[in-house]
Amino acid sequence: MHVIRHLISIAYGLPFVIIGIGHFRNPEWFEPIVPDLLGAPRFWVLVSGFFEILLGVLVLFPRTRRLASIGFVGMLFALYWANINMWINDIEVGGTRLSQGGHVLRGFIQIILIATAAWIGGLIPIRRLRNR
Repeated sequence: MHVIRHLISIAYGLPFVIIGIGHFRNPEWFEPIVPDLLGAPRFWVLVSGFFEILLGVLVLFPRTRRLASIGFVGMLFALYWANINMWINDIEVGGTRLSQGGHVLRGFIQIILIATAAWIGGLIPIRRLRNR
């Protein structure tokens, strides 16, 4: 189980590192979904990019995996606000507007990402069923 958890941690963390780097290389792409209430969209894009990179790296290592998992759960809950903003205000990102179904799918993916982060860090133990 440890090998599987480690491989899933790598598959989980590296995309966050890549996307986090994208926040710095092309912040304009992410800025439209920052809720107006927050103001300073560039600031929030860079902050979220920093945490995506940091947590994506920390989740790769067993010693920091639990901390990263807690951070991911919190960050993904916080970032869901941007997804809701995108849905409610029909915001175009990267030249694309999501359909209602696309937004619902994105919500389910967010739930899966949160659950996976929690499992990776051992916050929700999932054990194999044993024959009795």
